[in-house]
Amino acid sequence: MEPVVDTMPIGELLDERRHLLDVARWILGSGIVAEHVTDEAYREWYALSEHQRDGIGHPRAWLTGVVGSISLARLALSEGDGGPRRPVGAESRGGADPALEDALGGALWAGALDALTPAERAALVLNDAFGSAVEPVSTAGPAGRDRPGPVDTEPLARARHSLRARAARPTPPRVEDGLVDAVRRACADEDADRLATLLDPDAVAFYDGGGKVRTLARPVVGGPRVARSLLTLLGRHPRTTLHTRPVNGRTGLVARYDGQVAAVVCLDLAGTRVVQVWAVLNPDKLRSWNRPGA
Repeated sequence: MEPVVDTMPIGELLDERRHLLDVARWILGSGIVAEHVTDEAYREWYALSEHQRDGIGHPRAWLTGVVGSISLARLALSEGDGGPRRPVGAESRGGADPALEDALGGALWAGALDALTPAERAALVLNDAFGSAVEPVSTAGPAGRDRPGPVDTEPLARARHSLRARAARPTPPRVEDGLVDAVRRACADEDADRLATLLDPDAVAFYDGGGKVRTLARPVVGGPRVARSLLTLLGRHPRTTLHTRPVNGRTGLVARYDGQVAAVVCLDLAGTRVVQVWAVLNPDKLRSWNRPGA
C-alpha cells in the first residue's frame, strides 16, 4: 500500500506533545503557559506549506526549536517589562463555556449528520438552506504567507455522498457492532488486507487534531489508504489499547495510551462497509473522556 505522509502512531503523537510541553514548562515554569506555547508551535507547523513540511527531516526537533524560541521570546518580553516571572499556576485557562460546548456538540452529532465534519456540515447547511456554497477562505500565516482555504465543493460532495450511502444501505445495530469490532481486530492484528475489505473503496478518513498534535491535515481518500492510515495510528504497541465503546449513541473505537484516552474514532457505515472515519485526536475535545470516573 502507498504510505500516508504525516501519519504517526498514537504513542508517538502523544509523546511528542508531552515532550514539547516539558520543554516549555522547563523554560517558563508554568504548565498553563507551556500549553499556549506548544499550541503556538503547532500553529507555526501547520502554517507551513505542505512542501515546506515535507522538507523538514526531523519535525519533532523542528518543533522543539520553535517552542524554545517562543519561550525565550516570552521571557525576554517579561524581563523587558520589568515584571517578575509568574509562579506556576498563576494564570487561569481561558475557553468557551463547557455547558455551551456540550450542547452544541450534542446537536451537531445528532441523527444522520453525526458523522459529518464541521466543513461538510457547513457546506451542506449553507448550500441547502441559503443556496450558497462555502466561500474559500485565505488565512495569513507567519510573515504574511497566505495559505489556501478549504475547497468549497469537496466537503459538500462528501457530505451528500455519506448521507446518501447511509440512507440507501442502513446498517442494523447488531451488524454495526460486529463490523466495528472487526475493524478493531484488524487494527490489533495489523492486518492491512483484512481491514481494507471492511472499508468502502471510496472511504474517507478525517483526523481531527485541532492543530494541537501533528497529524494528517488533509482527508485520506480511498479504502487502501484509509486502512494504512488507521493501522499506522492504531497499530499494536505495548502501551496502547483499543476497545469498542458507545460513542454518541453508536458503536465506536476508543484508543488509550498509558491509560489515557488518546483517540475516539467514529465509523460511518453503509450496509456492511465503512464509508467514513472520523478520528478525534484533539486533546481539548478528549478532556471529558479523561476526567476521573469517565
